Amino acid sequence: MKERKLNTKTLCVHAGQPGQGAGPVVNPIYATSTFKFRDAQHGANLFSGKESGYIYTRMGNPTVKGLEDCVATLEGGAYGLATSSGMAATNTTVTALCSAGDHIICSAAVYGPTNTLLTTIMSRLGVEPSIVDTADLDAVKAAFKPNTKVLFVETPGNPTLVISDIAALADIAHRHNALLVVDNTFMSPILQQPLMLGADIVVHSMTKFLNGHADVVAGIIVVKDEKRYKSFRSVLNHLGGVLPPFEAFLVHRGIRTLLLRMKQHCENGRKVALFLENHPKIEWVRYPGLPSHPQYELARRQMKGPGGMVSFELKGGLEAGRTLMNSTRLCALAVSLGGVESLIQHPASMTHAGMAKEARLAAGITDGLVRISVGIEDADDIISDLDQALAKV
Repeated sequence: MKERKLNTKTLCVHAGQPGQGAGPVVNPIYATSTFKFRDAQHGANLFSGKESGYIYTRMGNPTVKGLEDCVATLEGGAYGLATSSGMAATNTTVTALCSAGDHIICSAAVYGPTNTLLTTIMSRLGVEPSIVDTADLDAVKAAFKPNTKVLFVETPGNPTLVISDIAALADIAHRHNALLVVDNTFMSPILQQPLMLGADIVVHSMTKFLNGHADVVAGIIVVKDEKRYKSFRSVLNHLGGVLPPFEAFLVHRGIRTLLLRMKQHCENGRKVALFLENHPKIEWVRYPGLPSHPQYELARRQMKGPGGMVSFELKGGLEAGRTLMNSTRLCALAVSLGGVESLIQHPASMTHAGMAKEARLAAGITDGLVRISVGIEDADDIISDLDQALAKV
């Protein structure tokens, strides 16, 4: 009899956790820096790769591996590599794939520090970046060069929520012998699985939806095959940006409610976006779940839900936005996203302040853009808070 494939709901609870038989129900915290060998030959075999096992927590830890296996399973990948932050995941990925003289194409609407990493640090090390609107397939095709190694895409884009066609971009990248890397932070594997659409590598800031409780900073890389995993593991081990066991335990615990949380984020996100779109003081709203979104049909094909991120601009521009953000009582004025609580922030002066103004505007990040990470509170309470704040604008 063919074994039944487990539903995503079940995988969120059980993936990466101990299996059947006597022992713990939950993967314990291995709070140790190093691991004992049976004898000298065992240690030598572990270092040479003849045997699998644990040596030193920077090189691998059972608590961390449980989380890595969980996220890899949810993404439909083969291996995961947990990192100390989302930026550590991005840095490790770019460092593993690119050398001096290589070219990388990156989404214009992307997390601010990702843009800064590529345009300052990596460019100083000889990796040439091109920043492109990856929702424009013709622009992407035109950006490729003979030395292009990576197409790095964040979709939906941060903070404009522009959506890029993952399957089409994978085809373009592979035709040029390049790899497609997708930052899936805004969606989580519950709402979008880039590897299933042709992407080669997925990265996340697990600080956000995967953890979901605003109490951990973490990242992860998911790859499809053992060869790439080993090459990435070597780079990560030497860069040192690994995730400690306690943080891994917390993220793994957060994932057990991921599907339930994402459903609520989507439900609340729709209600908040609709409220804002119908408010007389709002200039425009970007939310993948609204028909007014420019890539609404693509979002319906590519994603299993619109998520909990909403971007908008008030008719009064930046000053009106400041008044709004200073007047909320429930929505916290703070950066980050994906937690159970609602957060509101101003990308141009906060998360994307490191980008040159010309680059921000080219990516659609206007000075008046406001971003909300809609939490799982009662939707009417969130809307009431925004309504009273808008009344002061």
